[in-house]
Amino acid sequence: MELGFLKPLLTSLAMPPLAPLLLALLGVLLAWRRQRGGLALAALSLAALWLLSCHGTAVWLARHALPQFEAATAAQLKTGQIQAIVILGGSVLPDAPEYGGAPQPSAVTAARLRYGIWLARRSSLPVAFSGGIGWAADGLQAVSEAEVAARVAQQDFGFALRWSEAVSRDTSSNARLVAPVLMREGVQRIALVTDAWHMPRSVAAFERAGFVVTPAPMGFTRPVESRLLQWLPSAQGLLASRQVLRECLGLAVGQFTPM
Repeated sequence: MELGFLKPLLTSLAMPPLAPLLLALLGVLLAWRRQRGGLALAALSLAALWLLSCHGTAVWLARHALPQFEAATAAQLKTGQIQAIVILGGSVLPDAPEYGGAPQPSAVTAARLRYGIWLARRSSLPVAFSGGIGWAADGLQAVSEAEVAARVAQQDFGFALRWSEAVSRDTSSNARLVAPVLMREGVQRIALVTDAWHMPRSVAAFERAGFVVTPAPMGFTRPVESRLLQWLPSAQGLLASRQVLRECLGLAVGQFTPM
């Protein structure tokens, strides 16, 4: 078995909500065995889960725990310094009953695809899409993210992708596998489209693959509710915090191991 299959499991163990819940359970067990500090550990773990479930926490983490990138503009892409736009996949819905069971891009992939096409139409640059079947989707997904993206781009936007890379399984292989596809046609200077929270790790991976990268981030983690509501726990807040923390973990691990 490839070690990559362990990545989703290990990530889940290190991320909320599982990590603080396991710590809370440990605290309860320690308290049951009359060990000092057990209840305090459980209380602190649940308090951490509360905070990480607040969208306000996610916004703070995104601004202070990750490198920041400004939004790209069509004028930047028209300077002649950029040769192509590269869009990174972010998973698919393998079975969409409302579309007759045809696989569809996830909300993340759909947003990246839409923005990449929007930039391409304003800059007249060709587009590459990179995405296969992620480690977490193994056994559930029959077609690659790139295949779904190419179909949706054509059907919904009337736009043809110039290049597709459909074998990669994570960010590092996105960069490694799309590099020969583009570089054999002389493309080395790219605008990279992915979510803002995913951009630091993506830029690092594509620069290691030999590209000159202009970040074109989207999906910024910004306030979406009133000040009161953004400090109340929600599934949306927990997801946003988890995304940011996962990228922080990926950047930290990348300092010691090749990604």
